[in-house]
Amino acid sequence: MNKFKLKILFLFLFPLIIFPQQKFDIELVESIPVETTLDNPDIRNTQEVWLEMINSAQKTLDIEQFYITSEEGEPLDTILKAIVAAANRGVEVRIIVDAGFYEMYPADVSRLDAQSYNIEKRVIDFKTLAGGIQHAKFFIVDDEQVFLGSQNYDWRSLKHIHELGVKIDDEFFSNDLLMIFNADWNYCETHEWNIKRSRIMLNCVYVNYLEGIWTQYWLLIHPKDYSILNYPDILHLREIFDNTHSEITLQFLSYNVDYKGEYWGEIEYGLIKAAERGVKIKLIISDWNLGKSAVEHFKYLITFPNIEIKYTEIPEWSGGYVSFARVEHCKFITADSVCWIGTSNMSKDYFYNSRNVGVVVENGKFTQRVRDIFYKSWNSNYAHKIEEEGTYKIREHGEIK
Repeated sequence: MNKFKLKILFLFLFPLIIFPQQKFDIELVESIPVETTLDNPDIRNTQEVWLEMINSAQKTLDIEQFYITSEEGEPLDTILKAIVAAANRGVEVRIIVDAGFYEMYPADVSRLDAQSYNIEKRVIDFKTLAGGIQHAKFFIVDDEQVFLGSQNYDWRSLKHIHELGVKIDDEFFSNDLLMIFNADWNYCETHEWNIKRSRIMLNCVYVNYLEGIWTQYWLLIHPKDYSILNYPDILHLREIFDNTHSEITLQFLSYNVDYKGEYWGEIEYGLIKAAERGVKIKLIISDWNLGKSAVEHFKYLITFPNIEIKYTEIPEWSGGYVSFARVEHCKFITADSVCWIGTSNMSKDYFYNSRNVGVVVENGKFTQRVRDIFYKSWNSNYAHKIEEEGTYKIREHGEIK
């Protein structure tokens, strides 16, 4: 019996003690670059879901983002106005953004802070804390609902970038993530990171019904040293790969195994082992990830049986060039009946030095829908195969993370 099944068995033995009946749902949410064929009519778009969540807030709205930048008349402008409206009706709004990117994009964060006495912003210096950045992208409504995913609070994320996230209605999940938010919030002021656990932690594993299926799901938070978990994300992902028998799909802005001049193979070893025992591995990366060293490594990977890699090239918008946009920015993995959706790119610093969050869901039906999203990109006209003899050039659009 594999570890996933053992976890489920244990949780089934104590459902009434650990998991009382509660409101629960997990919903996929996407952002699609306009003028592309990547839209899925049955999956709601980010702007609609964010507005619904923010407009439903009655008490609290806690937002932790990489940065915030908007343009008047663009979709995110509507979101920011909804945040102000929530504050004006009495909702306490707290906002955390990364210190480095706040220096680049101070205007919209500061403007929000100034528009209502119920809005307070803080800036976290994650570089000093852990050597990285505050790269998580999530918000919590009334301690009951969470949104997390690849979407930045950036007007381009809602209109010109391919993104995937999840809306999660689960009080336990929300409260566990809120512990992290509160610790980061306090660190901004005290410069001392301490976590206050509200209950006994079980590695943040939960079980519930999703679409009529008993579903195990768990929260992942990194870096480990600034988490509420004792089980590193890397081990979760390796466990998933080691228990996969059929297919693993991965979709990322970037995949990079070079870390300060040294090879980082913790994730990749698991993928190669899976491929060698017959598991089909398919990886999509963006055309921003086609630097010389990355391409050389991709060409090495595809020499292994069962590994295929494609890059996506999203056409420019008919309305003109949009900087830092028209790109593949999703961050997710599927592996048989299990999927991971998060905020990390696939490189060591995102797991070991930067604040990121994710959710793993073990539900075959839900995972198949995520896999369908992958194949819509994989089979699209925007996807191009990496070949051993191919010549590739990085698409210069600046930097997005």
